[in-house]
Amino acid sequence: MILETVSTPVDIKALPKEQLNILAAEIRSELINVTSANGGHLASNLGVVELTIALHRVFDCPKDRIIFDVSHQSYVHKMLTGRRQYLKTIRKYGGLSGFQKRSESKADPFGTGHSSTSISAAAGFAAADKLAGRDNITVAVIGDGALTGGMAYEALNNCASYDNLIIILNDNGMSISPNVGATSRLLSRIRVSKRYFTFKRLTQKVFSAVPVIGTGLVDIARSLKDWGKRHLVHENLFEQMGMHYFGPLDGHDISAMEDVLREAKADGKCSVIHVCTKKGNGYAPAEKNPAFFHGVSPFDRESGEIKESGKTYSDVFGDTLARLASIDSRICAITAAMESGTGLGGFARAYPHRFFDVGIAEEHAMTFAAGLAAGGMKPVFAVYSTFSQRAYDQLIHDVALQNLPVVIALDRAGIVGSDGPTHHGMFDLAFLNSIPNLTVWSPYTETELKVCLKQALDLDSPAVVRYPRGRVPESKSVSDLDYAVTDFGQSEFIYNVLITTGSESAEAYRACEIAHANGVNVRLIRLIRVKPLPDITHLLKNARVIVTAEEGMKKGGLGESIAAMCAEKQLRARVTVCGAEDFLPHGDIGTLRTLAGIDSTTLAQKLCE
Repeated sequence: MILETVSTPVDIKALPKEQLNILAAEIRSELINVTSANGGHLASNLGVVELTIALHRVFDCPKDRIIFDVSHQSYVHKMLTGRRQYLKTIRKYGGLSGFQKRSESKADPFGTGHSSTSISAAAGFAAADKLAGRDNITVAVIGDGALTGGMAYEALNNCASYDNLIIILNDNGMSISPNVGATSRLLSRIRVSKRYFTFKRLTQKVFSAVPVIGTGLVDIARSLKDWGKRHLVHENLFEQMGMHYFGPLDGHDISAMEDVLREAKADGKCSVIHVCTKKGNGYAPAEKNPAFFHGVSPFDRESGEIKESGKTYSDVFGDTLARLASIDSRICAITAAMESGTGLGGFARAYPHRFFDVGIAEEHAMTFAAGLAAGGMKPVFAVYSTFSQRAYDQLIHDVALQNLPVVIALDRAGIVGSDGPTHHGMFDLAFLNSIPNLTVWSPYTETELKVCLKQALDLDSPAVVRYPRGRVPESKSVSDLDYAVTDFGQSEFIYNVLITTGSESAEAYRACEIAHANGVNVRLIRLIRVKPLPDITHLLKNARVIVTAEEGMKKGGLGESIAAMCAEKQLRARVTVCGAEDFLPHGDIGTLRTLAGIDSTTLAQKLCE
């Protein structure tokens, strides 16, 4: 295998061009093997194989920095920068991260995980290089929907003046405005052709050789070209912002991309290179359904079928919302480019005029929802917990301050496992706790999720329904949307209490079983409504020890609210708050619970103290 001979960017530069397509095929095969076993982001990585090869043949990584937006498509980059032998550990505890990570390699200059950040970070690097007098080149690879985020445009507005800054626009089918007119398309083809670059370099060489006036002739030729383009061709957005634009070009043609990348590198200014790639390229199931294979659980390589089965929380949410929407025509659904991930596919098909995908623009989505609510609709904004952090200001000022009936469905609340610290939903309980007017539910069972969503839509004020990633447990009846109580032992002698919510419920139940087996009478209180806190003081009056456990941050979370309530009510029980105190790494959920001290064994020990 050619891939066996490539472990660094130096190796890839030494390969003859005729071997590069073979290398690309070998990389694809390894990507499919690894993700079929570990899960991960497959379709997006398959789409950037040739682009990543070309980048590492032209630029000198790590001196020249390559920043992948979101960086879920950086698996190939990892393989070509000395980490291929560890690829089988990707997304596993202690193994490679599924995203770029500064502490993992010098080839990862900036840690990413959220969308639309690459251009801002790259501009920062370019500014630092200018101040320090360095000649490093910084490349931002953005696409896969990331250019729908407002932060990307804020950055574009401020990066044209920086030298040695190259922005790769990876257009894999997302909405990118094309150049207008036949002349524009013709010039685009000419500008990226080999003959064009050969002619340009020859012209510069000849003109520069003319004594005294050679440099001036090169400048005049460049000015005439720019004048002609401005007057004969409609400039696109990037050119109007002062950047040099190249493309569009075939993102699976390594040779053509190398030519363009070298031209932009020699140019030394801020450039945008528009490449067109195919998401899932080279693997039929991913080509057929790239959205499904964007972020996928372990699957069968031959058939492409997922090994896991069963109904997820996202499925229950989406089905329930669609059913409620059939009764109430005011119900609308909003997503920030996560239609399938949040379970809204069925809603979108059934009610296309009430479904709004605003792109990766969580801030806009939140205020858009506020506008819908003020206009008499019942908007539901479905968003991953970690991405909702981007709309914190809008939640406070546009929703809560005006007390508008917006429902926020927080998917992936709590520990999400192998996606790691950028994707764990660990902060929502803490930041929601301090916002007035919000009602927050944290259901655990299927029935609880359905009832909580219905209750949230019936309110005339903002509400949040938060639920974890993964398979929803077997549903049980729920008579009260405040809390559920389970006693382990004789209730009249209960003196130790464990309070939990949401995704921590099963672990807490096991902890109570362990403590009871060790002779301790325990009461488990599972809070379904976590804000405002229900009055549970009558359930705590005989408690000697109260332990709280949550898949969230210890500071500002549910446990601290319980501790404050106990102090206010002058309860004499000792309160122990269990939750995460730092960012959790990637890995299996069981290991991460143990790291955070919220596993069943640790909780049982706290109950037995």
